[in-house]
Amino acid sequence: MPNIALELGQQAASFGVKSAYGEPQDIDGVSITPVAFTYSGFGGGSGDGAEGGGGGGVSVPVGVYVRREEGLRFEPNIVTLLVVAVPFIWVTGRALSRIIRALKK
Repeated sequence: MPNIALELGQQAASFGVKSAYGEPQDIDGVSITPVAFTYSGFGGGSGDGAEGGGGGGVSVPVGVYVRREEGLRFEPNIVTLLVVAVPFIWVTGRALSRIIRALKK
C-alpha cells in the first residue's frame, strides 16, 4: 500500500504562488490576474497496520490585478473587504466607547 503522507506531501509542493495567483486573462485589451488568500493542511499516520491521511484547504478571493494602458492597479474584492472590515470596525467602536467612558469619569 502506498504511503499516503508522502503522496500528500508531493501534491502540496505544487501549492503556493500557483494557487494564490491565477492565470492572467485578457479581456477586451485588459489583462486581469486573480489573487486569492490560500492555505491548506495535510496529515497522515500509521500504526498497528492501520494507515490514514487527510487534507483540506481554503481559498478566499482577495481581488484582481488589472493591467491597462495607464498601468497596473489592484482592485479588491468588495465582499472580502467587508467581511474583514466588519470585525475591525466593531473592535474599534468597542475600544472607543471604553476610552470615552473612562475619560468621562
